[in-house]
Amino acid sequence: MTSQRRCAMMSSNGSMLTPGDVVDLDVGAPSGAEAGLRRPAVVVTAERILRGGPNVVQVVPLTRTIRDSGSEIVIEPDVHNGLTAVSSAQCQHIRSVATGRVRARIGNVGPVGLQQIRATIAVIIDA
Repeated sequence: MTSQRRCAMMSSNGSMLTPGDVVDLDVGAPSGAEAGLRRPAVVVTAERILRGGPNVVQVVPLTRTIRDSGSEIVIEPDVHNGLTAVSSAQCQHIRSVATGRVRARIGNVGPVGLQQIRATIAVIIDA
C-alpha cells in the first residue's frame, strides 16, 4: 500500500477507518438531487474490506434536513458520533468515493446506528 493511500485511509487521529465512522467528506459539486459539496457521511464499507486498505469506500451522506422518509435514518448528536445537530443518514444516496475525499474522522454512529443504516440500504436495494 502506498503511503499516500495509507494516509487517505487514516482518520484525523491516525487510526484506520472503521464501519460506522462519521467522516468529513468532500463529495464535489452535486448533480440534480444528489448530496454534494463538503458534508459529513457515514462509512458503511465492511470491516474486512477496510482492513485491505481500499482506495474507494462506500458512504451514506448526512444532512441536517430531516424528512419523513423510509429511506433516511435520523441520528441524534452525541459525544461518540461527533455531530453537532440532529442529522439524517440519506441511505438512498449511498455512494462509492475515493478515500482521498475523506478529510477527517469526526466520530462513529455505533453498532446500532450502523445496523439501522445498513438495514435501510438492504430494503432500498431489495436484498
